[in-house]
Amino acid sequence: MDTVSPQGVRRHWAAALCLGLPLLLGACATAPTPTTGLTPPPQPTATAPEVVTPATSAPTKSATTEPESVTPLKPRSQLGLTPPTDVWERIRRGFAMPDLDSDLVRNREQWYSGRPDYMLRMTERSRPYLFHVVEELERRNMPTELALLPFIESAFNPQAVSSAKAAGMWQFMPATGKFFDLKQNLFRDDRRDVLESTRAALDYLQKLYGMFGDWHLALAAYNWGEGSVSRALARNKAQGKPLTYSELNMPNETRYYVPKLQAVKNIVAQPETFNTQLPLIQNHPYFKSIPIERDIDVAVAVKLAAVSLEDFKSLNPSMNRPVILAAGTPQILLPWDNATVFERNLQAHANRPLATWTAWQAPRTMKPEDVAKQLDMPVDQLRSVNGIPPRMMITAGSTLLVHRKGRLDNDVTEHLADNGQLGLAPEVVLKRISVKARKGDSLASLAARHGVSATNMADWNHLKANARVVAGQTLTILVPSQGSRRVTRSTPNKSASPKAPVPQRKKTSKPQPRR
Repeated sequence: MDTVSPQGVRRHWAAALCLGLPLLLGACATAPTPTTGLTPPPQPTATAPEVVTPATSAPTKSATTEPESVTPLKPRSQLGLTPPTDVWERIRRGFAMPDLDSDLVRNREQWYSGRPDYMLRMTERSRPYLFHVVEELERRNMPTELALLPFIESAFNPQAVSSAKAAGMWQFMPATGKFFDLKQNLFRDDRRDVLESTRAALDYLQKLYGMFGDWHLALAAYNWGEGSVSRALARNKAQGKPLTYSELNMPNETRYYVPKLQAVKNIVAQPETFNTQLPLIQNHPYFKSIPIERDIDVAVAVKLAAVSLEDFKSLNPSMNRPVILAAGTPQILLPWDNATVFERNLQAHANRPLATWTAWQAPRTMKPEDVAKQLDMPVDQLRSVNGIPPRMMITAGSTLLVHRKGRLDNDVTEHLADNGQLGLAPEVVLKRISVKARKGDSLASLAARHGVSATNMADWNHLKANARVVAGQTLTILVPSQGSRRVTRSTPNKSASPKAPVPQRKKTSKPQPRR
C-alpha cells in the first residue's frame, strides 16, 4: 500500500512541532506537551499474568501460562494541539494498541471496504453511543480503538442477541453479566443498557488485560473466555511455541476476532484509502441522563420528552415493559435537547399520576383467567403484557405487570423491581378413566399404582379415606391427558423469551466463556 500510514503522519506532525514551535516561542528547546488532557497509558509489566482456571471461582496466579514477554503499548498519538473536530478524530488520537499485520487483517479490510452501505449503516447506528464510549475509555486511560469493539460484537446494536444468548452491543452472556452486576429481571436487562453494559465491558476488558498483559490476548479472552486462552497459552508454552495471539490454537471465530477489530481500526484511521464514508459524529454528548423518582409509563415519558418511541427505545434498550420503575431504573437517557423539554414538562406534572401499571405477586399457582378476574383486567391484556403463552399457569411467587388501581395504586418497591421474575408451568388437563380393583387392593395401592394420592382417589369416588374396596369394583381416576404432556415438552421453546424465568443475580462464580 503506497499511502502514508497514521504513524507516518504522526511523525511528520511531531517533526513540524519540534522545528516550528521554538521559532514561534523564541526560546524553547522542545515542543510543549499537547493539551489533550490524556496521559500515557500504564505500561504492562512482565510479571506472571493472572489466570483464571475453570476449577476456581476467582483469578489465580499461574506461572505455567505466563507470556514470556509483554509487548508495550504504543504511545497515544498527538495529532496537533487543536481539539478534535469529531469523534472519529478523537478515536484516532487515542490509538494505543500494537497493530496486527496479517493476511487475515487484509481479508477483513477487503470484506468491510467492499460493503460501503453496510459500513455506513453500522457507523451511523453508533451515533447515539460512540461519544459516551470514548469518554469512558479516556477516563480510564484505555486505548480508544476499543470503542470500535461493538462494531465487531453487534454492529453497535444494543438489541442484538446471539444464538448463544449473548445480548446487547457488548454481547454479554447471562452468567458473565451477573458477575459484573448487570441486572436481568422481569423489568429490565442491563446487558442492553447503554451505560451499564459499557461500564461492565470496560471493567471486564481491564480485568483481562491485567491477567494477560497483552491487549490482543485480552480481546481473545473477551471472545473465547479467559480459561480457554489460559489453557491455549499453557499448551504453547509446553510445546515451546510463542505466547502471542497469532500463535494460539483457537476457534475460527476467535482467530478472526482481533483481525476484524484491526481492519475496522485501519478503515477509521484512513477511510479515504478504503473508499469508505464515515458519518459526521460531533465531538459532544448525544444524550443526557435524567433521574427518575416516580414510576412512569413509557408512553408518558415519550410524550413529556417530545421524542419518538423509536428514539427513546434506542437510548433505553434495557427496558422491556411499558412502565419504568423508579426503584429499579433510577435514570433514563434522552437526546440532549429533549432532556430539557422532559424536565420542564415533568415539573408541570408534579401532582398528576404518571403510571398506569404496577407489579403484583401471585400468592399461589394460578391460571391467567383467575388472576385477570381477581384483578379486574382483560385476560388477553394480562397475557400480552406479561408474555404468557397459551395453556400455561402462573406459579406461586411470580411477579406480574397489572393495572394500577385501587389497593395496587402504589409505586413498586425496590425489592420487587430488582428481583421480579415470572414463573410458568404447563396447565394440567385431566381426563377421567375407569379401573377395576384386584383382589387385595386398597385405595392406597390403587393410588400408588396410578401415580395419584389416596385422598384424591377417595374424593373422585365419593368414598371415605379408609373405605375398603373389593375385587372387581370399578373406580374413577383422573390422570393428565396426552395434551398436558405435549405442553410440557413444548414449554422451553415457548418460554425462551426475555419473559421466561431468569436466575436472580448473585456473584457466586467467575465469568463464563462468552461463546
